[in-house]
Parts: sequence; structure tokens; C-alpha cells
Amino acid sequence: MVNHTFNPDKDSQKLRRVDAYLKKINKPASPDGDVIDCVPSLLQPAFDHPELRGKKPLDPPARPKGHNSTEAGSESFQLWTDTGESCPKGTVPIRRTTEKDILRASSVRRYGRRRHVRRDSTSSGHEHAVVFENGDQYYGAKAKINVWAPRVTNAHVPKLSVSPDLYGDNRPRFFIYWTNDAYHTTGCYNLLCSGFVQINNKIAIGAAISPKSSFNGRQFDIGLMVWKDPKHGHWWLEFGSGLLVGYWPALLFSHLRSHANMVQFGGEVVNTRSSGFHTSTQMGSGRFAREGFGKAAYFRNLQTVDWDNNLVPFKNLRLLADHSNCYDIRHGRNNVWGTYFYYGGPGRNVRCP
Repeated sequence: MVNHTFNPDKDSQKLRRVDAYLKKINKPASPDGDVIDCVPSLLQPAFDHPELRGKKPLDPPARPKGHNSTEAGSESFQLWTDTGESCPKGTVPIRRTTEKDILRASSVRRYGRRRHVRRDSTSSGHEHAVVFENGDQYYGAKAKINVWAPRVTNAHVPKLSVSPDLYGDNRPRFFIYWTNDAYHTTGCYNLLCSGFVQINNKIAIGAAISPKSSFNGRQFDIGLMVWKDPKHGHWWLEFGSGLLVGYWPALLFSHLRSHANMVQFGGEVVNTRSSGFHTSTQMGSGRFAREGFGKAAYFRNLQTVDWDNNLVPFKNLRLLADHSNCYDIRHGRNNVWGTYFYYGGPGRNVRCP
């Protein structure tokens, strides 16, 4: 045994140095309450996958023809960067999962995953107001999405989303989800399992978006594009004005190793009727599509990617609103917005009991 003499001045000085060091290396929570960790790129969750272990992130592929990218001057549009925080090159920003996050889930195993969901009104209370196109081979899709912070009650709104179950607040957030068996056993949100390979050190997937749109005020939208790299077959994701976030490796998928057979845009709300009536969760801005610009939420400049990596307009757009008295949708086309649609609604009202 070694005798230790307690020296108050010396020990308190050491503790202050330790505290200062910890404050330096542990970034404070961002304005949205999140803690963002800068993780070495090769240590991100994707490379825990048996078929990705030991590999490195790929270099970016060529964008689809007809796409204009301004990545050099683009913003991240996320709250955590508003304080000047950033991650150095060679790392990727990952939102830290907390004990409270996991405790909000129905079980540890279910955290960050979804139950099986079908694109219709029979799927466990999931309600949709969407446009879609099928009948062709699709190699990607692109749109600009109007950002709102809808009011959410008793459930979550699963992109751009508000999800209290997953994040513990009502802020609009940028999230991703993948699955190769229709949500049965594979896939998860964001980087909560091995799959998506992130290459960007400016975007934290799952972090809050800023700014957002205001009723009868400034409207804010963000571009999103997903497309299949013709050379390697991976599905790449672009956010904002040209920021490449990363890719889903082709090996994750079965049918999508070739192409998609449907493209869909729109809103989704979970309506469990836990109180015996329809949820008051808003979709979009909480206003119906007919109210138009500045009031209703919208998607604009909808395009798909064809077999030759060209961006092309929609050919045969179809609309689906499971319960149009709760959430509805209307589409149009002009020279500035191309193909667009307004969608959303308040949920429970006199015509949606």
C-alpha cells in the first residue's frame, strides 16, 4: 500500500485542469439539446457490418446529368452548427444517443427501428398524403421540401420529420431510414445500426433543422436527392445545396441492387386513436393543401433519375390521401417549380372525428 497525502490546493488545481480539459474535448450540447460527437470516419457504425469491416468510405460519384450542385458554398441548415461548432476532416458528426432516448422506446431492441408499414390506410394507424409514380425503372429521385415544425400529440411523425419518441422534442429533424425486407427484421433510423456510410463532416443525421417556415411568413425549403451510382451501384444521398452526406452500400439490398419500381413523396402521421378519436397531430404546417403558399406545406421541383443517370420530370404522377378530411393533397406544375404539390392538415377536426 502506498500512502497518499491529500493536498487541497494541489488537488483542486488538478481538478480544475481536468475540468477545463474535458470542456475542451467534450463539446457542449447544441441549441437543440443534442450532443454531437466527432467520430473518426473509419469507426462509424457502418463499418461494424461484416461485409464492410476493414473498408474505407468511397469517393463521391458523378451527380445525375442535369443537376446543379453548389457544395462549396452550401450551408448545413442545422442548429448544432449555429454556435460555430464543427467536426474536423476525417471525422463524421454523430448525434449522441442517451439513456433517455432509449427509455422512450418500447424496448431496447425496438429503439431506432420501425414496425412493418404499408403504403395505405390499413397499416397500424399510419396515414399518408403522398404523390407517387410507378410502372418504370427508377434510379433516384429529387425534390425540394418545405420545412415546418408540426404539432405532434400522442404519437410520432416519421427525410424531414418530427419524432418525439425518437428525439424527445418537437423540432423538425433530418433523418434517414433503410430496410431490405419491408421493416420486418432489418434496417434502422440514421446511424443506429451498421448500414449507411457517412462521408460528410458538416451534417449530423438526426439533428434539428434551422430555420423553418412560418405561417404567412418566410418559407424555407431544403433540397434532397437520392440516386444510384451507375459505376458501383450504391445509393447516394445529397442534402441542401449540394452536400453529399454518404451512401447506402448496394450489398444492403436485394431488389434495390438493380433499381426501384416506385418513387413516393409526401407526409405520414401515426394515428393510434389511443384516446378513442383521431389524433390532433399535424401534417406539414397543419393546414390543408387548398390554402396554398405560405400556409400549406409543399414539395417542389420533383424529378426522378433514369437508367442513364439523367434527371427527368415525372410522367404519370398519382395522388393518395388515406383520409382527406384529416390530411389532403393537391398537385400542379409551372415553369419555376416544375412538378409540385401542397399537402397536410390538422388531423382531428369536425370532419375528422
